Amino acid sequence: MLESNDYFSGKVKSIGFTSSTGRASIGVMAQGEYTFGTGQPEEMTVVSGALNVLLAGETMWRTYGPGEVFHVPGHSEFHLQVAEPSAYLCRYL
Repeated sequence: MLESNDYFSGKVKSIGFTSSTGRASIGVMAQGEYTFGTGQPEEMTVVSGALNVLLAGETMWRTYGPGEVFHVPGHSEFHLQVAEPSAYLCRYL
């Protein structure tokens, strides 16, 4: 079953699904700045565009481009700056 979600007045859209490897979502983000909270650890892969990321407890922003992966701890927040429309794959660990 597919689950569609809209965040930040439609500037972030995702479709969640469950496969043989677990739960995941694929989504797109319009240009902007966003803060997300996590319930469980997540593995984020940038599919296109770029995400400038500030993880909880860190002071340095890091930019991830297509094919690059970052991990977000569970029960935390992370901040994103998106300079151009970008796509991502999120796997829930």
